[in-house]
Amino acid sequence: MSDSHIRGFYKLTVAERIERLVSDGWLAESDAALLQQGRYVLPAAAAGRMVENAVGVFGLPFAVAPNFLVNGREHLAAMAIEEPSVVAGLSMAASLARKSGGFEATRDESLLIGQVHVSDIADVDAAVKDLTGAREAMLRLCNDVHPRLVERGGGARDVEVRVLELASGETVIAVHILVDTCDAMGANLVNSMCEAAAPGIAELCGGKVALRILSNLADRSVLRCRVRYQLADDVRDGIVLASEIASADPHRAATHNKGIMNGIDAVAIATGNDWRAIEAGAHAYAAHGGQYGPLATWSADEDGSLVGAIEIPLKVGTVGGNLGANPGAALGLDLCGVASAMELAELMAAVGLAQNFAALRALATSGIQEGHMKLHARSVASSADVPEELFDDVVNELIESGDIKVWKAREIVKQRQASSAGEAPDGVAAGKVILLGEHAVVYGKHALAIPVADAVAAFVRKRTAATVPAVPELDAAISLIRDRLDIEDEYAIEVRSRLPVAMGLGASAAFAVAIARAFDSKLGLDLDDDAINEIAFECEKLAHGTPSGIDNTIATYATPMLFRNDGELEVKAIETSGNPPIVIACSSERGLTKELVAGVRARRGHSKEHYDAIFAQIDNLSLGGAAALERGDFDELGRLMNICHGLLAAIEVSTPELDAMVSMARSAGATGAKLTGAGGGGSIVALCPGCVDEVAAALRASGFRTMGLE
Repeated sequence: MSDSHIRGFYKLTVAERIERLVSDGWLAESDAALLQQGRYVLPAAAAGRMVENAVGVFGLPFAVAPNFLVNGREHLAAMAIEEPSVVAGLSMAASLARKSGGFEATRDESLLIGQVHVSDIADVDAAVKDLTGAREAMLRLCNDVHPRLVERGGGARDVEVRVLELASGETVIAVHILVDTCDAMGANLVNSMCEAAAPGIAELCGGKVALRILSNLADRSVLRCRVRYQLADDVRDGIVLASEIASADPHRAATHNKGIMNGIDAVAIATGNDWRAIEAGAHAYAAHGGQYGPLATWSADEDGSLVGAIEIPLKVGTVGGNLGANPGAALGLDLCGVASAMELAELMAAVGLAQNFAALRALATSGIQEGHMKLHARSVASSADVPEELFDDVVNELIESGDIKVWKAREIVKQRQASSAGEAPDGVAAGKVILLGEHAVVYGKHALAIPVADAVAAFVRKRTAATVPAVPELDAAISLIRDRLDIEDEYAIEVRSRLPVAMGLGASAAFAVAIARAFDSKLGLDLDDDAINEIAFECEKLAHGTPSGIDNTIATYATPMLFRNDGELEVKAIETSGNPPIVIACSSERGLTKELVAGVRARRGHSKEHYDAIFAQIDNLSLGGAAALERGDFDELGRLMNICHGLLAAIEVSTPELDAMVSMARSAGATGAKLTGAGGGGSIVALCPGCVDEVAAALRASGFRTMGLE
């Protein structure tokens, strides 16, 4: 059994989380590939077969809450939810619960209720007697409808008869067929049994069928779950008080229960279960005593521990329904690590109780808004395209201001940039965008690239209170630069960058160039650009293994260029009338150049002739693209970029997400769009004559960060 207690999971990138789930045994390599490639999303064609008038697929964040220990079993909670702080709160609550043995869940039975209502009955007492006598015959009839369910150990278990007095004065009989649906949700199974039994039931009653359908009040499938926490007395007492208020006040109970369902519904959606049925049954059960009340309650026991208990009807499934048609649901079930519908229901009950604890703990301490607002501020900062180096500061200032809006985030960025504008950097460097020639350039072919001007600025300071950016490659690069330039350790470097790291935009080379220039300027070393370029190339070898040299060259010289290095460096500056109309968009995944270059090299080893032919085609595209860029023919350059993207996809360095971004940019008006850099994640570049704003807006609307050349 894999350990679900994963420390620091929230600190990882999406790609790193997927890798961690694989390494910890929670995720198969094949499922990891589905996540990485975006193929776990329900296809639009499948959606069209599931519901009427489908026009697309609506997305929700797909997350994992680790740390759950339920009845001694390790579980992750797969969740589809957009509300901030729920996953974080659950992870915390599950982790704390482990200290006291985790969650204990029980259920007496697991039966779904089918109802047949009969009206217009002449003799109610006789009808009840006849129905009671026909119990075995009705069970046989129902089980004959689904013999395979009986073979699996399920089937109709009992029949109950209820007499209802309607407001009109009429008496109606409700016949309950109690069905064990095994691991299926069972709605269709039970409905078909009701329809098969209804005519005979009506005949026995001497009346007519009014209704025949399952009940979503699954009160014959009630889960009970308990947990114990050791807390400070004031926090414990605050949670107990909140629980008592919910018991006395239906208005508070509704919000109390909504928090519980935040967790349960998210797991239900992620595992393909009917969250609407679960919601309906839960709220009906919350009012079964005559007043709407809390589904979970909290009290202090004799040793001072906080004890939580939830009682909730849950009839869920791990087979049948639309589970087979939705790859995301199958993935969610796998991630939960459940072996049966019973285990899934127990996990859901634990999730509901844990989420209730997290919400009440926040209310009893800092207040619920603190966590919500921090996550909301991060979302707003992302929507405002806040630069990475300012991101955390802007988030904190947004929270302090209390005005968490996109316009406010942009205003803070402008103020920060204006305040630092007066301090001239000691060294600057350009980022790079490859328009044509990726990977082929490693094999001595041409590549066409343009600079992202002044993308990185470096400042040399005495080592007191210096800031060093958290970039994995940077420490090694700074050490190399110090050694090459014979610089003492008394100086530290601060770097400000508008380039995201590992996004195919030459960040590592730009860091090296800016730092080398900063030392040169500050210490009067009198280095020329060729010397700077050489040092940066050595740093690139540390970062990428066998770089082509294009990143450091354009970072140094900051001019559009046709680049080639087949053993001898060949750089041709491209004269343009101005920056081309470019939109850069970053995907959700980083691209690791060293791994991607190595992967292409390995595949080329198996198909050298074919790969070399592709590289020759890319070489011709780069040459033609340079001529088109020089004469400002953006239609032709765009066409060449589109062809190049197809060739890069052929050598397996594109991803479904990059392909989708490229398609999105083209649909919004770009004449050409392609991945840029090593691929495998990273960024795309779109050529957008007359439609820069439209293309950028389309990409941002889908959640991708965009930037331009300046």
